[in-house]
Amino acid sequence: MQQPEINQKPPNIIFILTDDLGYGDIGAFYQNQRREEGKPHHKTPNLDRMASEGMRLTRHYVGAPVCAPSRASLLQGVHQGHANIRDNQFDKALSDNHTLASVLKEAGYTTGLVGKYGLQGREGNSPETWQAYPTKRGFDHFFGYVRHRDGHNHYPAHKVRERPKVELYAGNEEISDQLRGAYTTDLFTGAAKKWIIDQEQEDQPFFLYLAYDTPHAGLEVASTRYPEGGGLDGGVQLIGEVDNYINTVGDSIDTYIHPDYIDQGWPEPQQRFASMVRRIDNGVGDIIQLLKDLDIDENTMIVFTSDNGPHRESYGYGEYDPTFFDSFGPLDGIKRDTWEGGIRVPTIAWWPGRVSEGSMNDSPSGFHDWLPTFVEMAGLPAPARTDGVSLLPVLTGENNQHSGEVYVEYNQGGETPGYEEFHESHREQQRGQMQVLYLGGYKGIRYNIQSADDEFRIYDTRQDPGETNDLAASSNNFDTLQQQMKNRVLQIRRPDLSAERPYDEMPVPALVDPGNIQPGLRYWVYEVITPWVPDVHTLEQAPEQSGITERFDLEVRTRDRHIVLEYAGLLEVPETGVYTFSLQADRGAVLRIHDAMVIDADKEYDSGSAITSEIRLEEGYHPVQLIYARAEEDGTPSLQLQWSGPGLSMQDIESKELSHQPDNI
Repeated sequence: MQQPEINQKPPNIIFILTDDLGYGDIGAFYQNQRREEGKPHHKTPNLDRMASEGMRLTRHYVGAPVCAPSRASLLQGVHQGHANIRDNQFDKALSDNHTLASVLKEAGYTTGLVGKYGLQGREGNSPETWQAYPTKRGFDHFFGYVRHRDGHNHYPAHKVRERPKVELYAGNEEISDQLRGAYTTDLFTGAAKKWIIDQEQEDQPFFLYLAYDTPHAGLEVASTRYPEGGGLDGGVQLIGEVDNYINTVGDSIDTYIHPDYIDQGWPEPQQRFASMVRRIDNGVGDIIQLLKDLDIDENTMIVFTSDNGPHRESYGYGEYDPTFFDSFGPLDGIKRDTWEGGIRVPTIAWWPGRVSEGSMNDSPSGFHDWLPTFVEMAGLPAPARTDGVSLLPVLTGENNQHSGEVYVEYNQGGETPGYEEFHESHREQQRGQMQVLYLGGYKGIRYNIQSADDEFRIYDTRQDPGETNDLAASSNNFDTLQQQMKNRVLQIRRPDLSAERPYDEMPVPALVDPGNIQPGLRYWVYEVITPWVPDVHTLEQAPEQSGITERFDLEVRTRDRHIVLEYAGLLEVPETGVYTFSLQADRGAVLRIHDAMVIDADKEYDSGSAITSEIRLEEGYHPVQLIYARAEEDGTPSLQLQWSGPGLSMQDIESKELSHQPDNI
């Protein structure tokens, strides 16, 4: 990354998340192609301009194909194999761990959330009693919907068709009674603009998470045309007066169809949907103009995307399906599917002078990659807990291929729609337990999983985005890849009792062929100040010392404070079974086996306490990594890692059980 000039603030960051916007719903991704083919299409001129001035990520994936788990993976930088919110766990409390907001706040950013949240916790009914209210998860400012279901009504002060009045919060105050006639797309745009303006009076960079609740159903539209202009003096403006909260409040609600769509002969639900998307497009253009008016556009990155594939609900506005505009683009699947149309989302990154104009990248990446990306932009290492890899080298053109991992899991009892646009093998496909993994450049996907032995369908989604040519069993190489995928999905995730899977009881496979191994662990010592246990691959500093050690101990340290140690090697498991690991440290540490998180003793870790965790391991060799970090604490550094299992009482891991592969150094 190009470093900021002396005295220049780190870049501002705006992450814009839409609700149920399909991959094909943006002109530059698919609607413009429909226009050229003479088919019904809707328009997104501001987003198209944003794409022409930035980068399109054309194989970017959500954590899960529905909003709550998708947003949880985004905010905490972990895939669904490690997230505490999975499947359809709407309104479940986001765990008290690192978030996009908390890490950027640590880096000196002011943090704000405007829009839909839905991760507050099911207990409580107020900002004081909700366990994971946004201001308890790193956000300095919150304006929007707390509950998931409230986001189905886009006029909070009104009953609309099948949805009642709902609550909306400004900070800790519930203000829905002040919002007569206020449409949430405009309301959130206006609130975002006002907050950005307020931040420019402060000498801090800002992070804004703007989460629109549209175009998800109900299919409610605005009351008036979008105001002329944009930015400081035009567009939507937040007035803040009771019954006149924004300047688009009209005499009636839910009536404005964009003129481009009135005389097309389209069904009303389709006119409404197109008008909803256009309103988001207006809002994005308004915000970009504001950045230009404030002269901060060249020091601000905007990311625009969606939380999952397109929906098929209308909530009282008539029959609606995403087939009229092919909102899924050239892909099969919709919201709740793990076919490409359910999990691949339209994503644009815009940063004048840093992200190349009109660029495109099709290497697979995921929502959990944004946390390490933004932390790198802020000048800090990523927390070791993250499953993501920074996208910054891709965005700035330093690297064309992203090295991160794409992993998705989800469970839903329905079926893929039987749309004629979909390949016949995907139509009316029973969903059930679903799983997606990218490995070796190929997508593996399983539907209605019954056991860990179920076969993956394997696709080259770069050449075959519609997933029509299943490559599984087509050659010996794909037979090998099949087994590698079955092993890999067990090596990168942890079971969750609240979201059980058919493969939870399977042991984590050992390495098939560890090759040449030698005694001892490799270790690296970094003399560095970090605010958390870091992903050592994101440290700018080179190690002060490295070598081989017999065990996990601190004798290799070079000093007692401001230090990070990484141990990596192989753990020999003597017998297949359940093993319990116990870790105790004076400050913090993170333990992974393969890429599965076994112990996370970092944020909220009670110094000196023992944390235990069970994992089922197959007999053989398993990669192990332990990262320990210490800041300015007084006293002697301490670290103890023990294990127990079949035939083993709780004890230190002996040197004979630890080794490394010198060929991989």
